[in-house]
Amino acid sequence: MVTKYLIPLFQKDLDKLKEEISLYPKDEQLWQIKEGISNSGGNLCLHVTGNLQHYIGAVLGNTDYVRNRDAEFRLKNVPRSKLLEDIAITRDVVTDTLEQLSKHDLQSDYLIPVLDEKTNTGYFLIYLLSHLNYHLGQINYHRRLVAGIQEIDEAKH
Repeated sequence: MVTKYLIPLFQKDLDKLKEEISLYPKDEQLWQIKEGISNSGGNLCLHVTGNLQHYIGAVLGNTDYVRNRDAEFRLKNVPRSKLLEDIAITRDVVTDTLEQLSKHDLQSDYLIPVLDEKTNTGYFLIYLLSHLNYHLGQINYHRRLVAGIQEIDEAKH
């Protein structure tokens, strides 16, 4: 079943998200915006965790998570510890939910309209993984841009 491949990929990428957020040398750098970039690393982290908690946790796993997409981009200066906690919770929710899905669940239409057309659940889960990867790359780039290569090298020592 495809979930045996998706689970470790989501886990790996959420672990990488945790690493990226942890690598920002200063907490305030998570929220900095440079010219030509519209979203901070902190806001992208909120967006990714909110997205997965909603589409996987709430919709497929029947959690009580209520998404506030606007807040994912509006909130600022959320403590790094809260972002890391959200990542850990999201990782657990994604893993637990995917472990419960049957082959029939994956082949069925996703429970709510997404992507402007009928979409099967297995396909949409792959889409969500690619969405996570896209924003993970943006966060990596943002961190390097706002922290500077020199500060990153100094933080490693």
